[in-house]
Amino acid sequence: MPTHPKEPDHAASDPAEPVPEAERSPQGTVPRPDPPPSGPEAAHDEPEPDAVRPESADDEYATAVQELEDRWRRALADLDNLRKRHARELERERAAERSRTAAAFLPVIDNLELALNHADAAPGAIVEGIRAVRDQAVNVLELLGYPRHAETGVAFDPARHEVVGVVQDPDAPPGTVVEVLRPGYGDGERQLRAAAVTVAKRE
Repeated sequence: MPTHPKEPDHAASDPAEPVPEAERSPQGTVPRPDPPPSGPEAAHDEPEPDAVRPESADDEYATAVQELEDRWRRALADLDNLRKRHARELERERAAERSRTAAAFLPVIDNLELALNHADAAPGAIVEGIRAVRDQAVNVLELLGYPRHAETGVAFDPARHEVVGVVQDPDAPPGTVVEVLRPGYGDGERQLRAAAVTVAKRE
């Protein structure tokens, strides 16, 4: 009697058939971590670097601004103090210069008083005394930097002379000073006044 081979039982011998997840035993398995969130929710959870500024940075800015304002105020105060000190020193120098100038003229006043006290003396002596006082005053002005100018026969200089008249003088070259009516004192920027003169007429 022929025998037929038995078909293998695939349900019992196939090891590759998957087992449902619910039927697996939890023993020996490692739980997987949850995946990181993605999409709008993840963007909402992460803080933006420019949206939030630390309060310490604002405090540093405020401190820096306050320090600059303090330095600016101190600089203004120092500048004002320097201006006031310079004004005081300038006024002291002016007062000292006025005192030196007045002191230089005291001997002139003393000599004028002596001349007045001897007014009953000879007229010639009085004239000589007054001329000496005049020369002394002129010398004081020259020492102060204001020399006297009363020269005649020199060419007319508009920087030093003031024309008050023009005369016809055949002996004087045209455009020269014929007479000094009022002497001048000083030169250039240190000129007290120009000399008042008459000038020879040009032909």
